[in-house]
Amino acid sequence: MAEASTRTVERALQLLGTVCDAGQISLADASRGTGLSASTALRLLRTLEASGFVRRDDDGGYRPGMRLVQLGAQALSHESLVSLAQEPLFRLVAGTGESAYLNVPAAGDNDLGIYIAVQEGTHSVRHTSWVGRSIPLEGTAAGAVLRGQTPEAGYVVVDRGVERDVTAIAAPVMAGTGGAARVVAALSVVAPSYRTGPEEVARIGKLVAAEARSLLEAPAGPAPLPAGTQLPTPTHLPTPTHLEDQE
Repeated sequence: MAEASTRTVERALQLLGTVCDAGQISLADASRGTGLSASTALRLLRTLEASGFVRRDDDGGYRPGMRLVQLGAQALSHESLVSLAQEPLFRLVAGTGESAYLNVPAAGDNDLGIYIAVQEGTHSVRHTSWVGRSIPLEGTAAGAVLRGQTPEAGYVVVDRGVERDVTAIAAPVMAGTGGAARVVAALSVVAPSYRTGPEEVARIGKLVAAEARSLLEAPAGPAPLPAGTQLPTPTHLPTPTHLEDQE
């Protein structure tokens, strides 16, 4: 019995890997690629779909599901991009008092981004951790950045995009130089709209843009902080929530 269960798990993981490798795949191709019968592949795909590990398109094809994307984002918490972003995130919080985030494109979905790192703000009313949560690219500051739509100012501002009464300010993290340069992530600050007037938005935007530019560069000049500013203590809050009053 245990051997049969192990074999089922092996087949499911093999099938899941085939879906991820293809990005989008039909039942027939998934069956052929794994050597499983169509009936077995369909049964396993339905189980994976019910668990959120794959999702089915309108045309019947299968793609990686959001549960898989979320787990991947959580695993990235130990990888280099997140590690490199820690100091810039700390500095943004120290310089603004607002929550700062790192966002990347969601694997297998061109319409979503996913938060992979956060440093919470210091205000009693602040935006709290969205690590592992996906957001639409359309109509969001991070989304515009990830789509390469950053204006000449170097940052994007969206008021009341994902949530009411919340303003997001994002800038692109670039890899490569010249014509090979590409956006790999978005660095952002998210704050209650009542604290982000035009002058504050411009000030935060410049800080975010400077930190985003420095993130993948050799140690150079990140955005300066006021004299006497102390970096906040690192936090890891993986449960998606929203604006909270911490008083």
